[in-house]
Amino acid sequence: MNAKITILGSGNSAGTPSIGNFWGNCDPGEPKNNRMRASIAVQTAKTTVIVDTGPDFRHQINRANIEIINAILYSHAHSDHVNGMDELRVIRNHTKSCVDIYSNRETLGSLEKTFPFLFINSENRLYPRVVEPHTIKDTHYGTPFMIGDIPVVPFEQEHGTIKSLGFRFGDVAYSTDMVDLDQQALETLSGVKTWIADSAAYKHTENPVHANLKKLYELNEVIQADRVIVTHMPPSMDYKTLLKELPEGFEPAYDGLEVDCTL
Repeated sequence: MNAKITILGSGNSAGTPSIGNFWGNCDPGEPKNNRMRASIAVQTAKTTVIVDTGPDFRHQINRANIEIINAILYSHAHSDHVNGMDELRVIRNHTKSCVDIYSNRETLGSLEKTFPFLFINSENRLYPRVVEPHTIKDTHYGTPFMIGDIPVVPFEQEHGTIKSLGFRFGDVAYSTDMVDLDQQALETLSGVKTWIADSAAYKHTENPVHANLKKLYELNEVIQADRVIVTHMPPSMDYKTLLKELPEGFEPAYDGLEVDCTL
């Protein structure tokens, strides 16, 4: 079955331009340098799954003309990936049902502390519970589960101070906010044709939480994806510069990029 993956945001935690209209090394005249916070949409004719709801969530969904959302997958609880979660209230009002959200125990616990009102009915009963949490356990890593007609295969990633989750959808995988992958994750990614992967460290070798390009090249020697799309890019990573620097099979992401996927 065919699916479409849309990169809703390809930027790092600050976005490009970051606040103060800071473009860094990015050419302001190149539209593909204008980046919102990292997120993707996975869509079939029947099902839409979003990975992460950062501060730009409402604008991303409206820009992509997405009307129905069946579930949210959360990679981790850092603010640039979750701070648009309050927008799920509106989806709850439209659908008259709770929004299914999926992540590991640590992330769901953090979300419940940050957005407690989304997890409970208000005492005056004016505001209903918004989300229905589903825990992705360690035993689920590498094993597919279904959201509608979309198979989701979660895997754990090293993100320095915490563990994040990556997700495989058929022959495409998404690895935002990771600095390295263990053997189990590499085995889960084996056989993907397209890998959308974090390389926010760019050329820096001392970043403790994000992979650099050298690490991405090393990991893909094992994964063997035909196409690697670099995402979660800071203002230091100019789109056209990357087009010249990246080797064959690697390319920079941009907001709105659509990727064909076979589930």
